[in-house]
Amino acid sequence: MKGKKKYYILGLLAALLLAGAVVAYLFYRQLNAPLLSIKNTHYLYIDSDDSADSVFSKLQPVSAELGMKGLRRLADYYDYGQHLRTGRYAIEPGQKALDVFRELRNGQQKPVMLTVPEVRTMDRMAAKLSRKLMLDSATIAQALYDQDYCQRLGYDTTTIACLFVPNTYEVWWNTSLDALMERLCKEHDSFWDGQRRKLAEAQGLTPNEVVTLASIIDEETANNGEKPMIAGMYLNRLRQGMLLQADPTVKYALHDFSLRRILNRHLEVESPYNTYKYAGLMPGPIRVPSVQAIEAVLHPAAHDFLYMCAKEDFSGTHNFARTLREHNENARRYQQALNRMGIK
Repeated sequence: MKGKKKYYILGLLAALLLAGAVVAYLFYRQLNAPLLSIKNTHYLYIDSDDSADSVFSKLQPVSAELGMKGLRRLADYYDYGQHLRTGRYAIEPGQKALDVFRELRNGQQKPVMLTVPEVRTMDRMAAKLSRKLMLDSATIAQALYDQDYCQRLGYDTTTIACLFVPNTYEVWWNTSLDALMERLCKEHDSFWDGQRRKLAEAQGLTPNEVVTLASIIDEETANNGEKPMIAGMYLNRLRQGMLLQADPTVKYALHDFSLRRILNRHLEVESPYNTYKYAGLMPGPIRVPSVQAIEAVLHPAAHDFLYMCAKEDFSGTHNFARTLREHNENARRYQQALNRMGIK
């Protein structure tokens, strides 16, 4: 009997060891199985409202069964639901479930390329930025329209558009509002290095004034080649103390950028942005201008033109004039072209 009992115990231990080896092997396979069932990089976005289950739901449509089992086992073992880290995570084809879990647990996210847009309003800015970030548009817009918040950044609600330099930056998807604004302030200061500040001073302008004038130029034309000509014309008017008489500023004052034709009644709008009534530059930009427009103000074309009018061929470029008489002739041809097109 003792011998039989001994063999029984040994057999039981062998069976347990074999079962453990099988379980360990299956677990090993799950942990080292590719998580994705697709052949392209998949970006997983985890925000502050997510739970472990919602993360798994986001992954389910693109995951392989074996790899997903491994990820769930790891999540249960390490209580992942209590240690979620927000972010944008890149999961590569063939990447093991274990490696993916380590990145999620350690917050090893991938940055996004954030392009600061050239927009007319801070509402649009907030909407555009929020599409690339975890921040919602309402949070961004509220800050950009808040006087105290803008002043902490060194601006006010009329000049806050000067902060934004429309380039592309690498940022974390889950960056906070304050961290984002701090980053944009650093990029602004880097853009306005010593050389650009000297060029602004040479034109008798501050960086904010350069941006303000550039915002008019971008509204006047999309033709980058013509922007230095327009910059030179407006600078000539400023130096002679003439009204800028820029139609885009009237549209801004009226909050109507759809206007195709500026009439006399439009010029009566009471607003510090109406450059037909008030001399000098406006209180701030009427949009976030392009880098090309900013550079046009810093490197204006040298000429003695004081007037410009859109060309009658609707090419988006302009006829320039030195005298009011020449300008009125250009304007007459343009008005006739508008009439022929039935544009009111």
